[in-house]
Amino acid sequence: MTALPQAAGAPGSRILAFGASRGDLIVTNDDIAGPINSSDEWIRQRTGIVERRRASAELDTVDLAEQASKEAIASAGIDPATIDAVIVSTVSNSVQTPSLAALLTERIGATPAPAYDISAACAGFTYGIAQADAFIRSGLARNVLVVGAEKLSQYAKPTDRTISFLLGDGAGAAILGPSDEPGVSQSVWGSDGSKWDVVGMDSPLVAYRDGAGAVDWPTLRQEGPTVFRWAVWEMAKVAQQALDRAGLQAADLAAFIPHQANVRIVDELAKQLKLPESVLVARDIVTTGNTSAASIPLAAHALLAEHPEASGGLALLIGFGAGLVFGAQVVRLP
Repeated sequence: MTALPQAAGAPGSRILAFGASRGDLIVTNDDIAGPINSSDEWIRQRTGIVERRRASAELDTVDLAEQASKEAIASAGIDPATIDAVIVSTVSNSVQTPSLAALLTERIGATPAPAYDISAACAGFTYGIAQADAFIRSGLARNVLVVGAEKLSQYAKPTDRTISFLLGDGAGAAILGPSDEPGVSQSVWGSDGSKWDVVGMDSPLVAYRDGAGAVDWPTLRQEGPTVFRWAVWEMAKVAQQALDRAGLQAADLAAFIPHQANVRIVDELAKQLKLPESVLVARDIVTTGNTSAASIPLAAHALLAEHPEASGGLALLIGFGAGLVFGAQVVRLP
């Protein structure tokens, strides 16, 4: 029997560069506190957020993705025509289909690279990193663009006290390429569909279509206490598993870059992991807000800008959110 030929992959992959794009509007706590009968102090105490970035009406999710991708491509010093795959994680594309990734690929000059969207909410970027790493090591691709892009403000209800005041808009991008040694560890990823309804839309799109005005435009909501407990206790275990699979101790890390869900969650995870003071902890949510799939690359971009000494070090990434879904891995920072 004739064997089918297989492409030869690289020994490993690594992130070559990040790019970032934040919404063009700065929205303070005072700007949104009134409709939820709240205050700047209450929002800061519960979330750590001082302000969030949101996009104006003329900026779509794909526009944010394009800006972030072009920065990552330029920083990586590659020709966009050499990108072999484009993976976009988003839950806020302006249409159900076609994919945001296909349009993005055309805009950045990466056609005819295969392109597709991931709907894995706040874990989507880590899902994308896991897939890009596998593509490169298997020989399916050499350079891969992974993007997390969200315009969550279009699904934020001004009167919602569960999640809307958290939400921001932005996009973060990473270029991954081949490496002589692994720059992405084995990923820990999974889902828990038993908690499928604790974060997500408050009604189906079809209900809005057929409701004749009786149902509002679907917006995001969550069961905050349930999500908080799950994120703190269960995700600390996942983060530790990622460290174990990478053969690392917490002290080996240069940075911890979790999904920017809530500063209280970020700080509790750092405490559970017993991170030493030498490990930088990303808290980009303070001025950006919760940008779901975009939050990890945005936080990584900001951390490297503020702490260039972390370049080349190891960072633990972990994303978790609606589904419920989760993903984690250790990466070498560009």
